Amino acid sequence: IPLLKQWYQRRVAITAGIPVLYGLFLFLAISSLSDFQLWERMLLIFTEQNSYPPTHYIRKVPQRMVHAFTFIQLFQLAVLCAFSFSGSPYLKMFFPVLLACMLPIRAKIIPYLIPKRYLDALDGHF
Repeated sequence: IPLLKQWYQRRVAITAGIPVLYGLFLFLAISSLSDFQLWERMLLIFTEQNSYPPTHYIRKVPQRMVHAFTFIQLFQLAVLCAFSFSGSPYLKMFFPVLLACMLPIRAKIIPYLIPKRYLDALDGHF
């Protein structure tokens, strides 16, 4: 039975094709955006301050700090995407090192730009 199951899974993967799998992953990514705090903060950039939802970090952190933290994270995401989607295999090999470099940036550099009490509210779980 396990051999038959593996054969069936392989057959379905070959029949469905890679574009179908890409579509499935895209659907999963888009459907999970509503629970993604970075996405919520990106939408706040285009929302009038009177219309902000009453989430905990918005009540504790000034609007300027929320947007600054969002832009810092968007810049980091853009750098990671640039390295990840580049055509050069050498840049792709550097991706894990770059990802590891994001930790000291978050732990050492960002606290100089945004006070710790605001970072605790922004990073805190709901």
